[in-house]
Amino acid sequence: MTDLVTLKAANAKRWTNARLMRDFSGIARDLIAPDAKTRYLAVSARAGVPWVFVAVVHERESSQDWKGSLAQGDPWSRVSVHVPAGRGPFRSWEDAAVDALTNCAPYAARNTDWSIGGLLTMLEQYNGLGYANRGVPSPYIWAGTDQYKSGKYVRDGVYDAHVVDSQPGCASLLKAMMVLDQTIVPTALAITPIPTSPTEPSPIKASLPSITNPSKGSIGAFVSSFFAAIFRRK
Repeated sequence: MTDLVTLKAANAKRWTNARLMRDFSGIARDLIAPDAKTRYLAVSARAGVPWVFVAVVHERESSQDWKGSLAQGDPWSRVSVHVPAGRGPFRSWEDAAVDALTNCAPYAARNTDWSIGGLLTMLEQYNGLGYANRGVPSPYIWAGTDQYKSGKYVRDGVYDAHVVDSQPGCASLLKAMMVLDQTIVPTALAITPIPTSPTEPSPIKASLPSITNPSKGSIGAFVSSFFAAIFRRK
């Protein structure tokens, strides 16, 4: 079983040392575009994960195709056939994304460590820990950086040490996005708060008995009624 604490430390160190080997600015620009970022922020608010997590997974799973589910790239308008299978159909890309983050392993919405090591490790868990179990950097995270050379699972359970992943890894995308969007700070990734229901107004408290508001049936009420009757006769 993978030691996640050790993996977080390894990924944090790789992040510090990593250098991009290709230019991913074009893809990064699409991921931080206002219309795309707005949709990622909406999912972030509902699921409680950083919007950059949503963005890079969207690119890795479906090349930012809005018809593909965040879970595995299958069309969200139909029941998924790839793992996680049996999800959907959904009403929107956002609904499918929230389902992937909250109801499917590794349940990213439950994560509480969004340090750079925690973020990258959750991304690695999202794809699977097969690379970590082999003691090699995951191309899902590190492809396109000098931290990755070769090696890829070409299909479930089949690893080929000579195949090179041509897709940009999540770390590559994140580094490219940071150059273009200065609000992305991996050492303190902000999470948009999940909206909560408005605070209900406090119930009106009943007034305590007093001289001006005596309890019904009390002596005070009798005296008050007596004097009220006298003054009404005048």
